[in-house]
Amino acid sequence: MAEHNDLGKFGEKLAVDFLQLSGYKILETNWTFKKAEIDIIAQKENVLAIVEVKTRSSIAFGLPQEFVKTKKIQLLVKAVNAYVNSNNLDFEVRFDIISVYKENNEFKMEHIEDAFYHF
Repeated sequence: MAEHNDLGKFGEKLAVDFLQLSGYKILETNWTFKKAEIDIIAQKENVLAIVEVKTRSSIAFGLPQEFVKTKKIQLLVKAVNAYVNSNNLDFEVRFDIISVYKENNEFKMEHIEDAFYHF
C-alpha cells in the first residue's frame, strides 16, 4: 500500500478512536455508494454524523479541511441520502470533518462540526 494510503488509514483510525471517546457510536466506516465513500458514519444521541477525515503529513500547503472540495461534498450528500433511505433512519444529519495533520513531529486533530457551513 502506498505511503499516503497508510497515512490516510492512520488518520481514520485516530478519528474513530476520538469519536468513540467522545461518546459516538460508529455505525460504518468506509461506506460506499456508487462513486462516493463516507469515511465514518457515527451516531450520538439523535444526530447522524457523516465524517470526512482528511489527513496530511504537514500543513505547508494548507490545512487538511481545505482539501474538501464541492464535488466531494455533493458525492457525500448523495451517499448519505442513500444510506438514510436504505436504513429507514430518522435522524438529524450533520456533516463533519476531522482534520489530522503532523506539526512539530506530532499529530494534531481538529473536529469541525457542521463543517460544510464553514467554507
